[in-house]
Amino acid sequence: VATEAAAEKQDGDNRTMGRKHTVPYGLYVAHGFVSAPLAGQTGFSEDDLELLWEALENMFEHDRSAARGEMATRGLYIFRHDSKLGNAHAHDLFERIALARKPDVTVPRAFTDYDVNVNADDLPQGVELIRRVG
Repeated sequence: VATEAAAEKQDGDNRTMGRKHTVPYGLYVAHGFVSAPLAGQTGFSEDDLELLWEALENMFEHDRSAARGEMATRGLYIFRHDSKLGNAHAHDLFERIALARKPDVTVPRAFTDYDVNVNADDLPQGVELIRRVG
């Protein structure tokens, strides 16, 4: 409260400080795509792709804030196709990476409270799984 008038208006109840609710632990999943045909049209190169992977790996390491203080990339799984149009459907590949809360955990508070299962068996022909993080 900066003025007497503001204090009187609040009738002694200082409501200028908000309440900040926190989520003790959150696990976020993101899916991304790089289109080879569009990359060819825009000049997006293998060097650009490598820079993208490095950025995703390290995106929280040099950008700390009160809101994202302990965020970290815990997994980066890349499905690389031999064909520019793809060798398999994206949803089929994404389903090969499964996250599940461990059975003995009621309320997750850490990454270790989850099981991450990656099925790399019998990948479709022309698809390679690259693990950058995880």
